This record gives sequence, structure tokens and C-alpha cells, in this order.
Amino acid sequence: MKYPTQIATSSHGEGRGLTLSMSVSRSLPCSSARSSFHRMLRSIPKCGRASVVGVAGDVVVEGDVDIASVAALMGEPARAAVLMALLDGRALAASVLAAEAGVAASTLSAHLARLVDGGLVSVEASGRNRYFRITRPEVAEALEALARLAPCRPIRSLRQGTHAEAIRRARTCYDHLAGRLGVALSDALVAGNVLQVEEGPAGNPDRVLGAGRSLRYVVTDQGRVRLTGFGVHLDEPGRRPLARYCVDWSEQRPHLAGALGAAFLARFVELGWVIRRERRVVQVTDVGRAAFEREFGIDPGAWS
Repeated sequence: MKYPTQIATSSHGEGRGLTLSMSVSRSLPCSSARSSFHRMLRSIPKCGRASVVGVAGDVVVEGDVDIASVAALMGEPARAAVLMALLDGRALAASVLAAEAGVAASTLSAHLARLVDGGLVSVEASGRNRYFRITRPEVAEALEALARLAPCRPIRSLRQGTHAEAIRRARTCYDHLAGRLGVALSDALVAGNVLQVEEGPAGNPDRVLGAGRSLRYVVTDQGRVRLTGFGVHLDEPGRRPLARYCVDWSEQRPHLAGALGAAFLARFVELGWVIRRERRVVQVTDVGRAAFEREFGIDPGAWS
């Protein structure tokens, strides 16, 4: 029986990287090779997004993605509550997260350790305190996608009802605007030719968004001029797409994401149009209500 001559792991979580390899001599008996291979597997740290690669001769074989491990991390109720609390992209203290999850601090500590070990959450130290945040936009996108599939919880109090309406009106999705206001902004940017909707290959519409929708947004030349005048400066292309969409879980329609979506939200906060509140709620100020209609033609009745 042939065994892989090398195994390697790589972790792509933000701020972490690991490359580990081991050669197994071809001259070893099968039992020795098997034992070495299994010992190596057991020694691999359980890092976020790790993959095991087998190399047999010149053929590289990589295992399938382990969706179940990520689903198990997200699926526990307390950990799910923590991730949803962190969905606005900001760092929160463990005490705040414990209150959101409704568990004791000692219980939460174990949950946070698993989320950090799984690469979904990172930890930052500030003096004697530790703060936690989602590691990367892909985690927020996965949560938003799950929210579109998940049933809504029943409303059992006035406080819950008020919050449910507020996050549907305007909220953060990681670092960009979502909810009715986010969808209205996306529609306004397309209608104003700031963004152009591109169709998929061979003109096939995006099946997620239906006929007439596209796979991506493209900033037009006119849009670049208008964005610069508004104070949103387009940086050099990086790993993160400039303009893309998320399918909004509450509206089931696209809102603007990517680097441009984050830049817009930061600019709205800077101008005093919106205020980021707790639990992802975005409050639109009186100045912002008038400005959204004046600058983008967004009727307050479309989102308020």
C-alpha cells in the first residue's frame, strides 16, 4: 500500500500562518509508514481553515472542505449569539459578549477559545482587558447567508420588537450598511450610474438574485468622479473586492458590500448622517435623513 510521502497544513486565518511538512521514507515497512503518518496527523494543531495535503509522487491530493467543523462552531446557541453580536465588525469585551449570549463569564471563556481556535474570531489585548472581533469579511458573509435560511425568533417583549424593527430599517453587516437603507442605497447608486450591473458569463443572470441581476458591481467612470467629490476615495485594488453585493437577509435583495461599502459607511459616520448603536443598529440622524434624499434621491419612506 502506498502512503503519502509528505503531509502539510496551512492556516490562512488573519494574522496566523503555519506550514508543516514531514517526509516518510519509502523504504519503511507499511506499518511504520502508517504509524508515522498517523502520529503526524495527530500532531497538527487545530488551526482555523487548515487543510491536510497528501503528496504521492508528483500528484498532490487535497482533502475536501470541512464544512461540518465550521457549522459546529457556529451552530451552538451561545457561540451563535457571540458571532451575531460581533457582526458589525467592532471589537467587544468578553463581559459584553457574555451578556449577549446569556451565559456566565466562565462558560463564555470556553466558547471564545473555540471560536478563536477555529479562526472565526480574533482576540486583542488592551491592558488587562481582552477584546474580540470577527477575523475577516468571509465570516460575516457566511453569517449573513445563514441568516437568510434561518427562521425568525418569536417576539416576546416590546424591547425585542423594537430591536427587530431597528435592525431591519438600518444596520451594519460587518463594516457596511444593510437593511432597508442599505438596499435603498444600492438601488440609488445603480440608478444614478455610479455602479453598473454586469451580467454573468454568456449573459446568464445570477440565479441567486434572479433575472436582471448580475454577478458583480462595477464602478463607472462617472461614478469615480462622483465618489471622489463625495469624499469617498478609491484605494488601489487589494485582496478585498472594491464593489460587490451581499444578499440582505431581511430584504432578500442586494446591498453594497466590499471595500466601497465600507468606505461609504465610514463617510456617513464622519458626516454625522448616521450613528452606530449597539447590537448592529444604525441610527439615521435628522441631517442624514435630509442628506440621503438630497444626495442620492433616497425617499425616507423607502426605508424608515
